[in-house]
Amino acid sequence: MKNIYQYLAFLGTLPFIICAASFVSDVQAIPVLGETRNVLGAYALVITAFMAGSHWGQHLDLDNKWGDYLPIISNAIAVLVWIGFLVLPFKIVLFVFTISFLVLLWIDQKLCQNDLISYEYLRTRYLITTIVVFTLFISGIYA
Repeated sequence: MKNIYQYLAFLGTLPFIICAASFVSDVQAIPVLGETRNVLGAYALVITAFMAGSHWGQHLDLDNKWGDYLPIISNAIAVLVWIGFLVLPFKIVLFVFTISFLVLLWIDQKLCQNDLISYEYLRTRYLITTIVVFTLFISGIYA
């Protein structure tokens, strides 16, 4: 049960994969959930805010520079992607989500270099971010 985060992280990629496959298949709406663009945008927003929030939570146990910067960076990312989701065209907001996921991964890389998170967790983050960024790219092409 200790590594349940790995299973949950991979399960969390399924909506990204399903939406990308829907765009490739020219499925404009997902039954019960609605327009594919809205499904993907809302889910990407939730996951970005969740990942940023996990960094905010980590700052509570830190007494170094990361303790000062993590809450500011995480709040900035969450607010910026939210505003982007509300006002930007869909393909541009996918780009904003992609950049935010890469920035969040970069932060995790720095946290790992400072022994604040495990390499095993970082490795999982690399795999998950690769899947998410790839599916966002495919969605952007076919949307």
